[in-house]
Amino acid sequence: MMDHARSAISNLFSGEPLSYTRFSLARQMDGDSSHVEMKLAAEDEDSGESNIENNSPHVVKKKLIGGNICFGIIAITIFFLIGFMVGYLGYCKQLETNVKCSNDSSGRTEQTQEDEEDDSPEDLPFLEPQPALSWNDLKKLVSERIDSKNLVNTVSILSKKYASHEAGSKEDEMLGYFIYQQWRDLKMDKVWKDKHYVRLQVKGSGSQNSVTILNDSGYTQSVDGYVAYSDNSTANGTLVYANYGSKDDFEYLKSRNVTISGSVVLLRAGKLSFAEKVANAQAYEAVGVLIYLARSDFDIIEADVVPFGHAHLGTGDPFTPGFPSFNHTQFPPSQSSGLPNIPVQTISRSHASKLFGEMQGEDCPPSWIGDSSCKISSKVNVRLTVNNVLEERKLLNVFGVVKGIDEPDRYVVIGAQRDAWGPGVAKSLVGTSLLLEIARAYSSLVSKDEYKPRRSIVFASWSGGEFGSVGATEWLEGYLTTLHLKAVTYINLDTAVVGSSNFKVSASPLLYTLMEKIMKEVNHPIRRMPLFRDTNWISEVEPLSMENAAYPFLAYSGIPSVSFRFCESKPYRYLDTKLDTYDRLINEIPQLEGLMSAAAEVAVQMVIRLTRDHELYLDYERYNEELFNFVRKLLVYKSELKSLNLNFQWMFSARGDFSRATHDLTNDLYRSDTANRLVNREINDRIMKVEYSLLSPYVSPKETPFRHIFWGSGSHTLSALLNHLQLLKNKDSNFNETLFRNQLALATWTIQGAANSLAGNIWDIDNEF
Repeated sequence: MMDHARSAISNLFSGEPLSYTRFSLARQMDGDSSHVEMKLAAEDEDSGESNIENNSPHVVKKKLIGGNICFGIIAITIFFLIGFMVGYLGYCKQLETNVKCSNDSSGRTEQTQEDEEDDSPEDLPFLEPQPALSWNDLKKLVSERIDSKNLVNTVSILSKKYASHEAGSKEDEMLGYFIYQQWRDLKMDKVWKDKHYVRLQVKGSGSQNSVTILNDSGYTQSVDGYVAYSDNSTANGTLVYANYGSKDDFEYLKSRNVTISGSVVLLRAGKLSFAEKVANAQAYEAVGVLIYLARSDFDIIEADVVPFGHAHLGTGDPFTPGFPSFNHTQFPPSQSSGLPNIPVQTISRSHASKLFGEMQGEDCPPSWIGDSSCKISSKVNVRLTVNNVLEERKLLNVFGVVKGIDEPDRYVVIGAQRDAWGPGVAKSLVGTSLLLEIARAYSSLVSKDEYKPRRSIVFASWSGGEFGSVGATEWLEGYLTTLHLKAVTYINLDTAVVGSSNFKVSASPLLYTLMEKIMKEVNHPIRRMPLFRDTNWISEVEPLSMENAAYPFLAYSGIPSVSFRFCESKPYRYLDTKLDTYDRLINEIPQLEGLMSAAAEVAVQMVIRLTRDHELYLDYERYNEELFNFVRKLLVYKSELKSLNLNFQWMFSARGDFSRATHDLTNDLYRSDTANRLVNREINDRIMKVEYSLLSPYVSPKETPFRHIFWGSGSHTLSALLNHLQLLKNKDSNFNETLFRNQLALATWTIQGAANSLAGNIWDIDNEF
């Protein structure tokens, strides 16, 4: 039999022509395995039937040839099976070698050096095996690597060395270079800095800002503090007290027939940012704003203390809106629509008391009383004069990166502002110290404990934070088209410890599940119980405010962001004053060391979770709940919409498509081999698109920078849509049907676009729209 087989193979490959079959062997140019093409000879097909009928001698030859072919096929099959078995055994041997590991005394495993060299990311389509260190090992190492004493010592040292470090000052730049050198000493993969030339409004050295009571006494008070980005002008008007300056507060004044138009309003600090207070006052046609620290909110603050803030309802350099301020880059003259056109000034409590003493109008309601002498209005006229100065200053952002081994172009960004108006210990130095210690601990984890992150981490020290996250926003504007494709998450460390009783979180819903897991594993340093209390904690999550450096990452760039802090029920009272010193901080929070250590542990655990696992730890299904809650609120206005001959069918369908897309992605995760680099990257890219896809594509990032339909600011947001519907329900004349129809249509298509983006390839989209 073997002789026949050898003879058949010899005939097949010897070039001797055969009358029945012909095999064509051809190797593909792209390197794929060879394929066999079989073709019947035309003449044999034509003559086969006649040969059988005539019983010609050729029939014997056909049988012999047919027998040889049969033996040839059998032989080829045998050789194929033998080759397959040899290849299979060799592949199994390779796999056995790849997974072979040796145990050390601590029970951890590590790959052999040969395997590490052979299985480099460039050579194989598969991801590195799971890191040898278990999660419990990593948690233990994190706790050991974080030096709590070093955290507090750093705060103390920096507070003495950089007692004042206003954005763009020499001290701010020196602190930036100090951080730069610290990260160079850690031998990070890359340490760099970028410079931005921005225009900041500061207090001038010439004419002082002042408030004058226009009566017989002509009392005038010059003030020490200032509000950045106030309009430089003089305003005269009747003095009116408007509590915190919320829209409800102004509506209450209107209900009491108090004239707001043309008045100078006196507001107490708290509840809202300065910029929001000023925007509300301007909307009600006030001509000037005064802000002070009320005794009920800031009882331990001395009466002559003046706070600091800014009045820009936005972030970044307001004179290059939507554009980065790199290298003295010149753009056509423009300014942010969030800049006020009325003067704004902060005053002391003693000055406010003097103003209240001149008022003879209606008493304040009980909830409005911030001080003993509280009146709503009077016929007292005041003059407010503001003479701030615009200066071009150089801001320095400092960065350091520890690169991942599988996806170095995907990274977690963790940052803190470095500048402050005054000492700024709780405002900036606590976050800066946390950033330095986390960078040291994480670098040590990688270099000494052999932790191998799959993704990179970027450490960022920002300047210009006091003026509205200027440094962070300018960086985002500079890389607007790429950052959302590469940055997995932003973690903000600003004001991480301003109290001890509560642990508060502000975050994108994508990070709720991750935060919950970490809160279960990190203990409160005082109570010795996990930070997690119950699932109701999500209802207490505070939306990121515009004052938070994480806000532009989320609402402007579509990057999932988180900020957390240890705090009290009342805000830390020394923030944004010159009393924000180390001595007061340690006196107010004697457990500062343990609290900073816990904050660092939360941040590092979050970083490891996001850089370690195959699948990104972002819970995209959380947005199903957000959309469901929004749709449920819409149902209240069903009859009002019917009066416009409209309905919510399209919106409901878009929400349904989004829900189906998230479920399909979850199913893809279960069905896919996420250890495969290409599959894993495709899945993670779809997850990363969720936040970005919720930025409205129908508004300009220059005119309306915060485009997120949930957390942004503008008429495109879902909250603005609901507010507009309320006007319709109240039969308010301000309701604009054309505007509302646009709002409804564009919000619907933004949600539909998010569903399509999450679904993946265009041929996988199965809309029921």
